[in-house]
Amino acid sequence: MQTTNATERSRILRWERFWWVALGVVFIVGMFSLVKGYFLEGMSSTNLTSTVPWGAWVAFYIYFIGMSAGSFLLSTLIFAFGMHQYEEIGRSALLSAIASMLTGMTFIFLDIGRPDHVLNSLIHWNITSTMAWEIHFYILYLLLLVTELYYSMRTDLVKRAEGDGRLAKVSKLLTFGYTDLSEASLAWDKRTLKILGSIGIPLAIFGVHGGTGSIFAVDKARPFLNSGLFPVIFVLSALVSGTALSIALYVIKNWVFKRSHDQGMIRSLGALMGMFLAIELGLEWYEFLIGLYGLKAEEILTIKTMTASPWWWTFWIFQMALAMVIPLVIVFYKKTRQSVRWIFAAALMTIVGIVGVRFNMVVPPFVVPVLDGLPPGNYYPTLSEWVTSFGLIAMGLIIYTLGEKLLPIDQYSVGAENDLDDYSMERGARIHD
Repeated sequence: MQTTNATERSRILRWERFWWVALGVVFIVGMFSLVKGYFLEGMSSTNLTSTVPWGAWVAFYIYFIGMSAGSFLLSTLIFAFGMHQYEEIGRSALLSAIASMLTGMTFIFLDIGRPDHVLNSLIHWNITSTMAWEIHFYILYLLLLVTELYYSMRTDLVKRAEGDGRLAKVSKLLTFGYTDLSEASLAWDKRTLKILGSIGIPLAIFGVHGGTGSIFAVDKARPFLNSGLFPVIFVLSALVSGTALSIALYVIKNWVFKRSHDQGMIRSLGALMGMFLAIELGLEWYEFLIGLYGLKAEEILTIKTMTASPWWWTFWIFQMALAMVIPLVIVFYKKTRQSVRWIFAAALMTIVGIVGVRFNMVVPPFVVPVLDGLPPGNYYPTLSEWVTSFGLIAMGLIIYTLGEKLLPIDQYSVGAENDLDDYSMERGARIHD
């Protein structure tokens, strides 16, 4: 038994080293590109122009903000509504929401060019500015995420602080001296989580991601964006991406640590993702239908740019095939919706495909000229933009991985020291698919 455990730990350590080296290399190369391109060459290192002022970094900004809001809203099923069948992904969803939020905010800071100017909206709050409201919502939302994650794992922090070693010291520090595990204290934690989750639902829907959609929707010069439907689509897309991310993280962790899957939970999450996808597809249909029937030249040209221009592949391959149609077929087809591997594949396709959805929200509307006689815009991310973007994505994964390593994101058992010990493997040694 000891030999088996030693072999298993050695295997996990190899995977862990590979993961850290891969993330480290991508992050370092990305930061080098950031310094060389962004800081030394400025915006000339991008393909952004006065015609197309929003590009890859804005697309990734709304991608990660949406992923954060979706992950958080999924966690509220557990902490606000008491749906404990999803409890295994609760803390992971909150941690991924924090990592995604920080990544998204970093992307928009780069695009702004002078992130220090964000302070102006806090000091001189213009209450008629959508962006000013968003900045305040983002700060409140991030504080709420951190607080909710803390209360969700406080009990396990106290238990782990009783042990020895590095992680026990970290846990002891994070308990802030509060080690009460009485019934009254646990009931307080549970009640606090419910209150925070209930507050966070309208904050995430109307403030964070619906509000982010409003930044686009109030752009009157872009008819395709200027729609009351746009913030709603943002929220639905967030629910899709957040659910897909939680499925992917849960399955990957179980495969790495050779733990058993809760197949019922994965199938239920797959069905949720399918429901959100079906609603989003319906909203997309009406968005295009109304745009075409409205006979506005700019809106029709935007739709044509998305579907029948050199950017066609981002719409038909990424947005329609990967993000919507194929995952929908998988989660509704009887044979595939029962398989963990197929649901995992659908989740991965959705995560990748929604990148195309976000690019289609940003680039095509700005390529179309707003006045007759103006030349059409042209945009494709430069190598510097891509490399910097991958570096920031690696940063988000590093934040999440550090959280998994240092915090009791999975249920903790007293006496275990870290993810390579018993508490990481206590749930079984075989995967059921």
